[in-house]
Amino acid sequence: MLLQLLYILAFTILAFIAVANLIRNLIMFSFDRQGNYPAQFGRSEQRGVSSRNKGNNPLYASRNQPVPHPELLDHSGNIVKEPLLVMRSINVEDARQQLDALYESSPGSKGDNSEQA
Repeated sequence: MLLQLLYILAFTILAFIAVANLIRNLIMFSFDRQGNYPAQFGRSEQRGVSSRNKGNNPLYASRNQPVPHPELLDHSGNIVKEPLLVMRSINVEDARQQLDALYESSPGSKGDNSEQA
């Protein structure tokens, strides 16, 4: 009986720790996403960067500008302004014909056709 109460107590403590970590991570994620940091989380002051030098610090300046995903950049590092994926619609019969043509041209389909007859 005492061992069961000890297990329940340990599980309850672990559950409270897990929920507290979840809430803390959600709050920190929302601050990171918005880019607003409360005074207690002032990361630039911890690194020794004063508030008047924030504009000169390239690390701090890069946080304020949105960074594009690497797939949205071309080989020279410029942002691609054309659509990345162009889809044309085809009807069902055209799609079936293309799939049948691919199936017929595959190496394993030639021997299988004689067995299906």
